[in-house]
Amino acid sequence: MSGTHEHDDDHGHHHKETFITKYIFSMDHKMIAKQYLITGLIMGFIGIAMSLLFRMQLAWPGESFPLFEAVLGKWAPGGVMDADVYLALVTMHGTIMVFFVLTAGLSGTFSNLLIPLQIGARDMASGLLNMISYWLFFTSAVIMVCSLFVESGPAAAGWTIYPPLSALPMAQSGSGAGMTLWLVSMAIFIASSLLGSLNYIVTVINLRTKGMSMTRLPLTTWALFVTAIIGVVSFPVLLSAALLLIMDRSFGTSFFLSDIFIQGEVLHYQGGSPVLYEHLFWFLGHPEVYIVILPAMGIVSDVMATNARKPIFGYRAMIMSIIAIAFLSTIVWGHHMFISGMNPFLGSVFTFTTLLIAIPSAVKAFNWITTIWKGNLQMNVSMLFSIGFVSTFITGGLTGIILGDSTLDINVHDTYFVVAHFHLVMGISALYGLLAGVYHWFPKMFGRMMNKNLGYVHFWITAICAYGVFFPMHFVGMAGVPRRYYENTAFPMFDELTDVNILITVFALIAGATQLVFVGNFIYSIFYGKKAEQNPWNATTLEWTTPVEHIHGNWPGAIPEVHRWAYDYSKTNENGEYVLPGQDFVPQVVPLQDGEEELTH
Repeated sequence: MSGTHEHDDDHGHHHKETFITKYIFSMDHKMIAKQYLITGLIMGFIGIAMSLLFRMQLAWPGESFPLFEAVLGKWAPGGVMDADVYLALVTMHGTIMVFFVLTAGLSGTFSNLLIPLQIGARDMASGLLNMISYWLFFTSAVIMVCSLFVESGPAAAGWTIYPPLSALPMAQSGSGAGMTLWLVSMAIFIASSLLGSLNYIVTVINLRTKGMSMTRLPLTTWALFVTAIIGVVSFPVLLSAALLLIMDRSFGTSFFLSDIFIQGEVLHYQGGSPVLYEHLFWFLGHPEVYIVILPAMGIVSDVMATNARKPIFGYRAMIMSIIAIAFLSTIVWGHHMFISGMNPFLGSVFTFTTLLIAIPSAVKAFNWITTIWKGNLQMNVSMLFSIGFVSTFITGGLTGIILGDSTLDINVHDTYFVVAHFHLVMGISALYGLLAGVYHWFPKMFGRMMNKNLGYVHFWITAICAYGVFFPMHFVGMAGVPRRYYENTAFPMFDELTDVNILITVFALIAGATQLVFVGNFIYSIFYGKKAEQNPWNATTLEWTTPVEHIHGNWPGAIPEVHRWAYDYSKTNENGEYVLPGQDFVPQVVPLQDGEEELTH
């Protein structure tokens, strides 16, 4: 407690901030959250633009587009996309969306914004480490973007960067300097992620306000806390893979290389194994899926309870399922490697653990549905995106049962069926969670409201187009079309699927254009949106007790004390009247009344 009082005094007397200390090298968690969000959105638009370029190539292979020549330069002579740059676009799209948009956009933004506010802390445990973690992230993003402009082209080996394409600089143009920059960028990104995660864990454990026990934490904070733990466990493994790959590329080692022939010449590498790299990559790669989806699950839980005006159903079951998902996520990585020559017994073990993860995932899905069942639903934009999240999570998750079974997976592995599955269950679902969070906490971040009607336009067109893009891909995949192919004209049996590819691309172009509505709404609302009230959604959690104007230290005066859990919506006394007369929510800071029992579910 003595440390807290000293901390309070610091905030009472801190010096006047300049533009640079306030907006650039800020140690205030709220400003760092905005920096993460805006950087993530910029990277998101780069990633989406790349996907639209290669979708156009897939729909109209060999066609000349002046746009290609304008954007890709020498990689699209006469407006026809070069085969080398196609794989580079696919690689960079995957890398940017998974790491720089979904990981940083969800964990970076909402961990920074919400953890101190929801647990009742003045700031993160270490403001300096927090600032450093953002600037490392920014540096890695800049290096990744710079790799697009090197003469030999950006990295081109798929976002998984499997050797030998990634380990031999002479293998292809996309294995040169662009690949080296990719590896350097990822090493810096991992350092950023580890610094951030350690900060989030320490903050949740040490800085909770009086009365804020772990079982009174909102589910968003639980999800962000467990996500940080997964990151600390699994990201160092990818760092080791990247460093060993750099050594293979630059220092003549052969961790991942053996018996390589190039144009009849035998290279001197021996004793390594590319399958070792697959193990190291997927030991992060699968937990990464949950690093992306768990924060979205937490956000959706809070948004649904708030907008259904009901307590979240099965609060403790939701916490246990978050923990179960986190544990299981570290023992299922082999399902990405069923066709790598794996021992069939080991394949059956990974099948078992993979199908097991469906249980906590189903618990969450049923609890969300039960939360909104017979609720007094407020169908605002964040609620719509949350319901969309549950829809895509279930539809995408069902195909995961097929891909998690080693005997079924062999038939559709590396086809568009896989692309459809993980884009729905991870890409679209996580983006919906991100957008639900932005619409819900925008008033807390910027003190203004986003335009609701533009939000509805954004949601409905995005939702229709997302299914329009990824639902048909399941059938393209079941027909056997392999992913990452520049064109399928060499395979006459795929000719009849050309129209499906055109349909998917049209939906993708419309969806991409619709995101401009969101960006326009976002930027306009920051400056000219309607001014927000302190608690515009009538929510119960602590962040809505802070003043609209941001102050360094979050609360003027003493930090509020917590007396109840985070979901006292529509709570009535024995007379059937609301606990607080005329108010269907009870904030966490309101003491329990005489005879009132605390709900825990």
